[in-house]
Amino acid sequence: MEPTGGSLEALLSAITPKVRQRDARTMVGLMQRITAEDPQLWGSIVGFGTYHCRYDSGREGDAPAAAFAARRQATTIYLLDGIDPHAEELGRLGAHSTGVGCLYIPRLDPVDVTVLEEIITGSYRSVTAW
Repeated sequence: MEPTGGSLEALLSAITPKVRQRDARTMVGLMQRITAEDPQLWGSIVGFGTYHCRYDSGREGDAPAAAFAARRQATTIYLLDGIDPHAEELGRLGAHSTGVGCLYIPRLDPVDVTVLEEIITGSYRSVTAW
């Protein structure tokens, strides 16, 4: 996976509904503050920093160290160290659902953004420490 380039502003401006656009702009600021990295587009994913991953299969490549995507139903936050390391924080977060390595937040308003910041910071530190 590699950054694809493109205009972050064009991507953000095209996001609908407007609440998802507002949430995406908030996520850019939050992740930029956490990572001290500039955002890069990886297709429709907004990524910050990179890390090199190697799978048990021998396959390897680069990925963003912190990332999110503004999907129609929810903001998808990629937790590259998985969901399990963040179980305690997820219990305090507010309205969300999870997948294998994804945190889905329908709206940022009802969640505790301080807890979200803890989760993203922990994930980022975990993958960049490798």
